[in-house]
Amino acid sequence: MLDMRRAREVFEASDDFTVGIEEEFGIVDPDTLSLVERYEELKAAAEDDDVLCDRVAGELISSEIEIRSAKGATFAEALQSQREARARLFRLAADCGTRLAATGTHPWSPWWEQRIIDTDHYRRLERDLGYVARRNNTFSLHVHVGIRGPDRAISVCDRMRRVLPELLAISANSPFLDGFDSGLASARSQIFTKSFPRCGVPEPFGDFARYADYVDLLVSTRSIVEHTQLWWSVRPHHAFGTVEVRICDAQTSADESTALAGLAVACVAQAALDHDEGVPGGFEPQRLIDENMWRAIRYGLEGRMVDLERGEEYPAAALPDRLLAWTAPARGLLGIEPALPERGGTQRQREAVEAGASIQEAFGIEVGRTQATYAAEGVTT
Repeated sequence: MLDMRRAREVFEASDDFTVGIEEEFGIVDPDTLSLVERYEELKAAAEDDDVLCDRVAGELISSEIEIRSAKGATFAEALQSQREARARLFRLAADCGTRLAATGTHPWSPWWEQRIIDTDHYRRLERDLGYVARRNNTFSLHVHVGIRGPDRAISVCDRMRRVLPELLAISANSPFLDGFDSGLASARSQIFTKSFPRCGVPEPFGDFARYADYVDLLVSTRSIVEHTQLWWSVRPHHAFGTVEVRICDAQTSADESTALAGLAVACVAQAALDHDEGVPGGFEPQRLIDENMWRAIRYGLEGRMVDLERGEEYPAAALPDRLLAWTAPARGLLGIEPALPERGGTQRQREAVEAGASIQEAFGIEVGRTQATYAAEGVTT
């Protein structure tokens, strides 16, 4: 049962700017690179690893696996934990005769052939959402950032609304779906954030009381039974006392994932600093944020976004510099200097196809890059 009083207490006791990182991977056949249902096998093997046993989790389908960092007092601490888990997971996957892929969607494996894992949560999801749940064969990067104070956490979520389409455009890494070029920069976002209920960019709440009233309504009307059924692209996490950012596509390389996670953490921290300093923000019209969300889904870094303050367009390619400039105070405070790539994963994959590669070959190049970078992360013995 959802206890909003308890959730308030969790945020009152939370520590500012602690960090958690979650990364999702597709499990693929090492030869064909098609999705294979091997999660349960990898999970069982991880039980014998003193690090992975607590870090590996399932994520809807049996051809997907997630790794989670330990809670870090800083981004650097969380990243060190995640790097060790990455290397161990990739080594374990190789020992089990599989490979791991890290793009937002799998380019061709049929969604209807993927089996949903056997847990109470995911059985409920399949029962309640049907096709919407089964169609969601997607892979993403999430970050958690500790925020002290329930009203402050809601303010941070509200302020992050404007930033979410910008982070998505930078992260876009899923152009291919069902064996075709979708024409989108982030097909993952279209089939997840535009299909699931209580998903995408939420409306602003203003304070924790209004948020709690809404959650209580959902519970009393039997719309939800747990807070994880709030699938928004940014949400307050009731159990952890964090603001969780869930907008980003999975990143092909470890360096790209690390840089994007660092930027997302800095954005949350900067939103908290802006709240503390009384900087206006957080109540931009939903219709304008939705416009930028569509532009990010459709074009990624190759399109144009709308400056919500000036009411004019600017090149999406300028987004990394714009976000780095905005987050400079938070990054200085937290010691985060993300080395953001000049091109996104969607651009790189399309360029490979334009140069003569098939979609299968382009994906193979990405899987090779994933294997070479995530598996190369250092392991502490």
